[in-house]
Amino acid sequence: MFLETICMLNGKVQNLDVHIRRMQRTAEYFRFDPPELPDLEELLTPGMDNIKVKCSIQYHNEINSISFERYFPKVINSLKLVNASPDYAFKFSDRRELNDLLNLREECEEVLIVRNGYITDTTFSNVVLQKGEEFHTPHNPILNGTKRQKLLQEGKISEKIIKKESLKEYSRIYLINAMLDIEDNISVKVDMIKE
Repeated sequence: MFLETICMLNGKVQNLDVHIRRMQRTAEYFRFDPPELPDLEELLTPGMDNIKVKCSIQYHNEINSISFERYFPKVINSLKLVNASPDYAFKFSDRRELNDLLNLREECEEVLIVRNGYITDTTFSNVVLQKGEEFHTPHNPILNGTKRQKLLQEGKISEKIIKKESLKEYSRIYLINAMLDIEDNISVKVDMIKE
């Protein structure tokens, strides 16, 4: 089973074409026909049309469930570096492997996954690191998220190979996903990333 998380802002679906392409790539890789999405804006319950809503779609060759909930971003004050190589190149609905990593966060709110010495993602987001006026995202993420793809296409961020030792070259790390943009400022200073 696979999961697609789509942001709906003020009743409007955000970045839908990138989500559909990811569903198509997933279906092609696992050899099934992707289901067609219904009109999500029509399914939105009254009262949710003027807020940020997280739409979660579980699917395989058909849609198994669609849920909507008001989105509240996590409060992130610090990140814990964790060495791991989770298999999450596709957005599976089974997140046990990522949740197990989250259990290693100690006093921090979230983990920053280091794979073979290179910075990748957190358990729920891609990351963007700031160096002066430049914004870099790791070249080899755990999951090539839809917001990451959009920001790369728009030229707002660029890919870079970022070693764990290179973190000190950056001032801030931003967490991005379908629900979070750089402007949402869910971020921490790099010195709040704990070994």
